Amino acid sequence: MAVTHSMKSSQDQVVEDEVGYQVDDESFFQDIDLLQKHGINVADIKKLKAIGICTVKGIQMTTRRALCNVKGLSEAKVDKIKEAAGKLLSTGFLTAFEYSEKRKHVFRITTGSQEFDKLIGGGIESMAISEAFGEFRTGKTQLSHTLRPDRLRDIADRFDVDQDAVLENVLYARAYTSEHQMELLDFVAAKFHEECGVFKLLIIDSVMALFRVDFSGRGELAERQQKLAQMLSRLQKISEEYNVAVFVTNQMTADPGAGLTFQADPKKPIGGHILAHASTTRISLRKGRGEVRIAKIFDSPDMPENEATFAITAGGIADAKE
Repeated sequence: MAVTHSMKSSQDQVVEDEVGYQVDDESFFQDIDLLQKHGINVADIKKLKAIGICTVKGIQMTTRRALCNVKGLSEAKVDKIKEAAGKLLSTGFLTAFEYSEKRKHVFRITTGSQEFDKLIGGGIESMAISEAFGEFRTGKTQLSHTLRPDRLRDIADRFDVDQDAVLENVLYARAYTSEHQMELLDFVAAKFHEECGVFKLLIIDSVMALFRVDFSGRGELAERQQKLAQMLSRLQKISEEYNVAVFVTNQMTADPGAGLTFQADPKKPIGGHILAHASTTRISLRKGRGEVRIAKIFDSPDMPENEATFAITAGGIADAKE
């Protein structure tokens, strides 16, 4: 079963981050209702909201073809919507300086272990998809900081924050099919829009489980990968549109080609190239002694392939004791 969590920042973080958000809030969260000023009627805007498009940037991130598939939106209407969105957004080209300014909005969320944070450049990054994979009991769900309410209470105690406040700041949903998982993402987009700048982290644990169940036949692989690509594209858009960190967990499978390359560990994450290309940073997890786990950068555009050890404790992820 896939479990989706959305986490709000604590009240302290909200106050801290507000300063950083003020400068560019408008470009991040331009409400889709602004289209009314450019001749788009309320009924059509409602149709867009129903499929999880709540911001002007969301329209820019959706193809004409996908919009034409929405019941009641003709090609002419879609062209008009795209044109109206274009008037509210920049051309898409930025100078390198402007892009570096935009990157200043990126924040990182601590894993709970300083060594682990150092490995991934300071923590789980916003506006990106981070993937952790490993065998059973390597700490994937623990790393998500999201087991059961009693575990969240333990983590709250460790960081000396109010237990009930922490539980109130976490939204949880259980998906039963890959289609349901996609529908939940529409809800997530609407929620992130409704409370702009409040949510910081979106977790899917695990990203592939339901796709493996729903598309189990060999002949269904192509369709599975197509649906997976659509979901990952949606996740990437949500991470950029609402400046949140997306963290997904994944499973491993035997690599039939490993024997030919003399790999030390003949296993690989499932999901194929589609998931490999969608994840910005991929982290492999394996067991050490006792509660110690080893994290290794498997694939990243700017992190070296180093390793870090961490421990699973009652209060969540922490540094491993020497």
